[in-house]
Amino acid sequence: MRALVLLPNSQNFVWRHLLQGNSLTLPSKKTRSWGEASSQGTNHFPLHVSDERTVHYSLNVAMTHRVGEKSSRQGSRERKADAYIGPSVEVLYEARAKPEGFYAALCYSLRAMAHDQPVKALVIALTNHTAAAVYSINRLQPDSLCFVLPEGAKSLVESEVQPKIEHMPRRWDWVVIAETCEFVGCYQTLARTLPEMLHTWDVQPGELVVDVTGATPAMAGALTLVTMQMSSRIVSLVPAQEGQEGERIEIAGQPYIWTQGNPWDEAASVARREGCDLFNRRLFAAAAKLFREVEARVSGGQKPLYRAFADLADGYDMWERFHYRQAWEKLKTAVKAFEMASLWGGPPGLTSLLPAIKANAGFLEKLVLDPAPVKDKQAPDLLAHAGRRLYGLHDPEAAMVSLVRALEAFAQRQLFKQYTIKTWDVQLEQLPQALRETCRTCWLEDLDGKYKLPLQAQFRALAGLGDQMGQAFLREWPTMKPLLDAANHAVLGHGFEPVKAERVQQLYDVVVKLSGISETSLPKFPTLNL
Repeated sequence: MRALVLLPNSQNFVWRHLLQGNSLTLPSKKTRSWGEASSQGTNHFPLHVSDERTVHYSLNVAMTHRVGEKSSRQGSRERKADAYIGPSVEVLYEARAKPEGFYAALCYSLRAMAHDQPVKALVIALTNHTAAAVYSINRLQPDSLCFVLPEGAKSLVESEVQPKIEHMPRRWDWVVIAETCEFVGCYQTLARTLPEMLHTWDVQPGELVVDVTGATPAMAGALTLVTMQMSSRIVSLVPAQEGQEGERIEIAGQPYIWTQGNPWDEAASVARREGCDLFNRRLFAAAAKLFREVEARVSGGQKPLYRAFADLADGYDMWERFHYRQAWEKLKTAVKAFEMASLWGGPPGLTSLLPAIKANAGFLEKLVLDPAPVKDKQAPDLLAHAGRRLYGLHDPEAAMVSLVRALEAFAQRQLFKQYTIKTWDVQLEQLPQALRETCRTCWLEDLDGKYKLPLQAQFRALAGLGDQMGQAFLREWPTMKPLLDAANHAVLGHGFEPVKAERVQQLYDVVVKLSGISETSLPKFPTLNL
């Protein structure tokens, strides 16, 4: 005898009517099919009965209360306790039976079966092997379910699959294949319907499981291709051979082996190379997005590695946007994960990559932890940033903006370190005598009432104070003047003429010379060849 327990707060209309002692006419197969229930948006499992009169009811389907959004998000243990289901329940009930009699009549015993964690979505191919489909659905307990089947198999779903499902999916649908043995037709049908359905169900990459047990070769190939971007597991029940190892299952008296695999565990290496290419082209946000998608799709053992790649790309993306502390944190996290992955092998070249990332993390650490208002590492970072714009992204306009800012930052650093002059809040007595009157009359900022030195004035102040950098500026001024004029007339300056890369390169060389910095000391982003 099998028992089924329903709580009084169940929304199931059977419970409400039977406990009230009311007569109840259940819809027959002719009045509502399972497909009609889905299309009308209801979550009730249709109940098929042979007699619409109310003397006795044979409920050959799992009775459940309406499975709403809340229960679908609960864990498997809570879900089992709250769904109150039972497969193939036989209930004989008089129309005016007392509630206690109703409790006594409902009993069940669950069939021994391996249960995986409930999955977000299952796409299952079905031609005629309904017992295998039932086993897979009951084992995986999908929140959303889609059958891929020929027209003739729709009746099998209602007669042989529906009554035996233990856990009612919250949403379901089917895709009908006209020619199940013809690959192009299968692929076209699935490609035109399945992605949109999964999008409507809010299925994210890695949340889909595909069962190809009942698929023809054409269906299996088309399903694998169409679902590749969303699936993280392909399962199948294959006839067991003598001596074959694996998880053996008895279905309808026949032995089968439950097989499952994740194609992304092998395909991830291709996606990783694509992500590395995006990273090397300085498209860090796109690289991070791709690595996170791969992380969602691969099996558990590989997830930390791709999470580390995504953190690495996020870190350099934040660095490019001058979010130094967040970038530093991301790089530290990535280094720890890569060190752990390298202990277990990891992709070739991972170990040799670590020193460059650690050097960058060390540079960021010094920049972030520097308490001075003018940070020592800021100017070199701006110069390196300009170089990446020029050589990496081939964007001379952005490179020129960064380069002029780097030139100013070197002057600001020298003025503050050697003379404690803040260029954004200058005291007149700090300046050389020749610049004080000009500062008093020309460099007062209306917004905050402070004296602020423009770029050329900063270097002239250094020269007037006898500083070597200021004197070098005066010597280089004839060379710099047309270059700074080009920057001023650039589209991102104050004009309308696109700046040429040659002009940016010439100014870059002058800035390196003026600052006295070695290019080898500038931070260099790594190149990923993994």
